[in-house]
Amino acid sequence: MSGSGHYKAFSGYGIELEYMIVDKTTLAVRPISDFVLRDESGAIQNELEFEKTCWSNELVKHVIELKTNGPAVLTRDLIGTFHSDLQKINTVLSRENCCIMPTAMHPFFDPQKGVKLWEHDDASIYEAYNRIFDCRGHGWSNLQSMHINLPFFDDQEFESLHAAVRLVLPILPALAASSPIFESKISGFADSRLEFYRHNQKKIPAIAGHVIPEQAWSKAQYHDVIYKKILEQIKPHDNDGILDVLWLNSRGAIARFDRNAIEIRVLDVQEAPRMDIAIAAVVTTLVKSLVDGEWIPLSEQKMLSEVPMHDIFVSTLKSGSGTVLKDQSYLKVFAATSGITAQDLWRQIISRLEERYPSLLSPFAEEIKVLVSLGNLSDRILRRLNGSYNQEAVAALYGSFCDCVQQNRIFS
Repeated sequence: MSGSGHYKAFSGYGIELEYMIVDKTTLAVRPISDFVLRDESGAIQNELEFEKTCWSNELVKHVIELKTNGPAVLTRDLIGTFHSDLQKINTVLSRENCCIMPTAMHPFFDPQKGVKLWEHDDASIYEAYNRIFDCRGHGWSNLQSMHINLPFFDDQEFESLHAAVRLVLPILPALAASSPIFESKISGFADSRLEFYRHNQKKIPAIAGHVIPEQAWSKAQYHDVIYKKILEQIKPHDNDGILDVLWLNSRGAIARFDRNAIEIRVLDVQEAPRMDIAIAAVVTTLVKSLVDGEWIPLSEQKMLSEVPMHDIFVSTLKSGSGTVLKDQSYLKVFAATSGITAQDLWRQIISRLEERYPSLLSPFAEEIKVLVSLGNLSDRILRRLNGSYNQEAVAALYGSFCDCVQQNRIFS
C-alpha cells in the first residue's frame, strides 16, 4: 500500500493483488513483468504509479502486482479500477501472446525447471532471499495472494485492530482458498499456497512463527515479542544487513509500523477482482465488528493464544469449507457450537454482518451469495473438474480463468 500518512482505523484499505503472467496458448509461465513495467521513455521501473493504483514487480519475473495508491474505500468503483488496469496489462501482454492468469497457484508449473528472479533495481534483496532460502520452490515462485492493509492511528487503535485480526485469520482459508492443484495433481489441501507459505522459511522459524501473530498490543511490545526474535535468527545468514525486519516478518498478518498498517496475507487471489474486493469487504467488516465489540469484549479477544488458533488455521487450509471446528474457546468468539463446519460458521457470521453492517456488504451481495451458497473457489474448481484431473481438463479450466479476470466474471 503506497502512502505513508497516519489514517484512522477503517477509514480506507490498501489492497494488493498478485497475478502470474502466462502464455495465452500453452499457459506456461512467462517471465516478462519487466516488459509491462516500463515508463513512457521505455525505462524499466520497479513500480509504475497512477492516480488510483500502482503496478509493481515481485520476487519472480512471471508475477506482477496491482495495488491501491494509498487507502481506498471498498466500492464497485474500486473493482472497476482494478479490472480496467488488468485489461490494460493484458493489452500490453498480448503483444507477446501472453495474458494474466488468476488463482493462487499455477496448476502445472514446475519451479525447479527454472525461475527467473527480478534482476533490476532492488535485485540485491531478492538475491539475498534466494541465497538463504532457495526461491525455486512453490512457496516462493508459485503463490499469488491478496493482501489487505488496515490502517491504525496510534497504539490504542493498533491494540484493538491486532486483537481482532488475529481472531479472523484462522478461518480465512475456508473463505478464500483457490489453490487445490499444483504440478498437475490434486494436493489434498484446499489452500496449497498457504501450506507452502507456512513452511517456506522454516530454516529461520521466527520469520513466520505460528502464522497467527503473538499476543502483542503496542509497537514496543511487538518489537520485543516478534522483531527481536527475527533479527536474532537472521543475523548469521545476513551479515550485510540487506534484509529489513519489516520485509522478513511473514506471519499471516504483519504490523507495518513504517506506514501504520496491519497487512493480512493469508487470502488467495480469486478468479476476478470483483470476488477479491467482495472478500476484502467481508473480512474488513468482520474485523470492524470485533473492534466494535459486536462479539466479545477486547479483554477476552486478547486472551486467545496463537498456538491453538494456528491449529485451526492448519485445519482450514487443508479441509477448507468442510473443516469441522471443535475448539470451544475459539467458537465462543462467534457464539458458535462445537462441530460446526467452517462453511456454516461463515454463513452465520456473514448473515449477522449483513444485518448489522448492511451498507458495507450490500454492494457485494451477488459475490457474497456465491461464497455462501457455492463455497470458496477451490470448492468450485474441484466440483467443476469432477474427478477429471488430467492436464487437458485442468488447462481448459485455468484457461477459462484467464477469461474470468479479463471479463471480471465470477466462476460459479
